[in-house]
Amino acid sequence: MVTTPVQTPATGAAHAASVAAISVRSAGKVFQVAKGAEVRALDDVSLTVAPGEFVSLIGPSGCGKSTLLRLIADLDEATSGEILVFGKTARQARIDQEYGIAFQSAGLLPWRSVQANIELPLELHGVGKTERSARAEELIELVGLTDFRSRFPDQLSGGMQQRVAIARSLAERPKLLLMDEPFGALDEMTRERMQQELVRICSETGAAVVFVTHSIPEAVFLSDRVVVMSPRPGRIVGIVDIDLGPGTQRSEGLRENSAFFEGVTAVREALHGSPAAPMGVELR
Repeated sequence: MVTTPVQTPATGAAHAASVAAISVRSAGKVFQVAKGAEVRALDDVSLTVAPGEFVSLIGPSGCGKSTLLRLIADLDEATSGEILVFGKTARQARIDQEYGIAFQSAGLLPWRSVQANIELPLELHGVGKTERSARAEELIELVGLTDFRSRFPDQLSGGMQQRVAIARSLAERPKLLLMDEPFGALDEMTRERMQQELVRICSETGAAVVFVTHSIPEAVFLSDRVVVMSPRPGRIVGIVDIDLGPGTQRSEGLRENSAFFEGVTAVREALHGSPAAPMGVELR
């Protein structure tokens, strides 16, 4: 079932600021466009993500989901507010390699093998050959590509390429993964398999995840909480806690579970601004 959250964003931020994987406080982002005009992409966004928690961001195209992810990753700078990652500024967290990141495009280097692509972040940070090779071997096994370690990207399926990209994002043992529609370009069957793989990988690594998606079922299948955003300027208009029942495994059979359908309904109603919001949706 979907349960009602017990803390507000304000109290959650105050309570978790010193220990949260991510603490976003009243963040805003304004882009300067042609002829001095401005576009307000995000407005007064506050959110906390606990260590080990899986949080999905969902909302209409252009609502600022990817912008928020980029601010957390220090790939862009907030116009207002504050963003902390494990108590550090986003910039310091990036310098300290606190997070791994994966995008919709796997972004693999075509001239490097699976193993060499996974080793790349370690190589760039001066890790010795023996150590980075051993780490890559661990990750190749983790993502189930043991028989493909010497293959090149053009010899892999789209799903395999995304597994390599996820393995690469984990190379430096980050406590946080930032993922921007990593399965968006995959066919539905591959996408569902990759969702299960991601659940397994996150369970084994214990990393917190912020996951951008357009898919409501994907968000519900993967997440502890689903954060619903408004059209631009992006604001958080609802948070749905996903509780699929004690001992429930996020396996293929979950998609037929009544609690799963309840979660999908709750997110859909929050996304479409239902005036009769179901229990479990915290509206703003």
